[in-house]
Amino acid sequence: MSSRASRVEIDNPYDTIGFALKLAQQALRTHLDNGLREIGLTTPQYAALTFLREEPGASNAELARRGFVTPQTMQAILVGLERAGFISRSAHPEHGRVQCTELTDAGRDVLGAAAKVVANAEARLRAAAAPLDPKQVTATLLKLAEAFR
Repeated sequence: MSSRASRVEIDNPYDTIGFALKLAQQALRTHLDNGLREIGLTTPQYAALTFLREEPGASNAELARRGFVTPQTMQAILVGLERAGFISRSAHPEHGRVQCTELTDAGRDVLGAAAKVVANAEARLRAAAAPLDPKQVTATLLKLAEAFR
């Protein structure tokens, strides 16, 4: 930690970047949860489906890393998605205990509906950030995340 960062005094913890980030994250998550619930998904399920669209056959461990959850939590998410008919799982051809997961047609359909919910949220974020350039806002947020890695 730099000496400059260690000298920051916080008079009001509610008037900090960290608190504002958490507040924004919570508001976004609540908005997504509400919108996705209407089409039968949770936000973590949406995240898993989105990654599976990009990486068909991804393992539980890969999905858990991308979804910011534990492998056990991802297993529960995948069970729900499989029961709903949104994914199919099969044994990995080389690793017997590894399951390969892929979207079904129903999964692609629900992901299309979910994309509208997420696009609406993104549009609201961009409008709220105006007149700032969305690419600059994104770069700043990624820089903030990188400060803790």
